[in-house]
Amino acid sequence: MSKSVHEATLSVRVQPRASRNVVMGWNGDTLKVKLTAPPVEGAANDACLDFLAKLFDVSPSRLAIVQGQRSRNKVVRISGLSKDELHERLSKKVV
Repeated sequence: MSKSVHEATLSVRVQPRASRNVVMGWNGDTLKVKLTAPPVEGAANDACLDFLAKLFDVSPSRLAIVQGQRSRNKVVRISGLSKDELHERLSKKVV
């Protein structure tokens, strides 16, 4: 018997070098986040994945940036969550 694998993608706009890590809310279908990490040597990408993993209560290994590694606009894939589960978890934490 094979398990169904869920995957969801999320558009994220990152503002690096902020005073704290925080979700700013939605801009259309894009989640806006501020991160303290600088956009140097992948630090902001790592911080983004760690922050989102905590936000969704999943392991960081289940997240991957699939587009926008060198941009503020990113697309993040979350394995193990359906799009509905993703939005349900976000709705509890983001206004």
